[in-house]
Amino acid sequence: MVKLMKAAVLVAAFGCLYPTQALAASTDVNKPVMSGQVTISAASSLTDAFIALGKEFRKLHKDLKVRFNFGSSSTLVAQIQSGAPSDILAAADLISIEKLVAMGNVVVMPRVFARNTMMIAVKPGNPMSVKSVQDLTNLDVVSLCGKTVPCGVYSASVLARSGVVLSESKVTRGVDAKSALGAVISGDADAALIYRTDVLAAKKTVTGVAIPRSINVVAMYGIVPIRGAHNLDAAKAFIDFVLSEQGWKILKSFGFEHP
Repeated sequence: MVKLMKAAVLVAAFGCLYPTQALAASTDVNKPVMSGQVTISAASSLTDAFIALGKEFRKLHKDLKVRFNFGSSSTLVAQIQSGAPSDILAAADLISIEKLVAMGNVVVMPRVFARNTMMIAVKPGNPMSVKSVQDLTNLDVVSLCGKTVPCGVYSASVLARSGVVLSESKVTRGVDAKSALGAVISGDADAALIYRTDVLAAKKTVTGVAIPRSINVVAMYGIVPIRGAHNLDAAKAFIDFVLSEQGWKILKSFGFEHP
């Protein structure tokens, strides 16, 4: 609850400093062609969607190289704080961006560009007949994200809202959303509590079990340019593209919800 309140304060604070329309008003995906390279650090759950976004963005800026660095949001923040080169951070939560704000790595308004929810992923055909979060207690191994990464925090909230306690002896943890889901695909886990978009992206390799909204959480994805970006113009152009109507259509096609 405290983390959610902090995230709300972050949005409110930036909203006071920068009008909501400020970045959106400048959204023009038909800007002059960019050059050089733009480095985008993005949450692993954005992998497929951002690769598609990057492909379409480069059609507008053919002389620009787009480099992605995917990982858990908390890992990406640590990398940026340590000086790793990055022009943009696209995180699966706002708390991660708040950490960069506190360190002075971010000086402009972050924008929520998409939302996500949690889902249960089980083996194809759902052989263990998992129908609810409560059924996870009947399984031998459940895959979750690391405790400190966004998908791990969201999973903990879903479990708490469901009144479910899983023994750590029955839990395997992935470093990020993709690796947590991979445990089910490889057969190392009976189920995973993971982002809905990752379940959709896995297609026939897993079966998804919906979680009621009453106990589910909403993951807010924020995007922001990094202070000292090597290619700030290209960073702003990519963010504008993500926020554009074309960008939203691509995100929607991968199962993300409108912010």
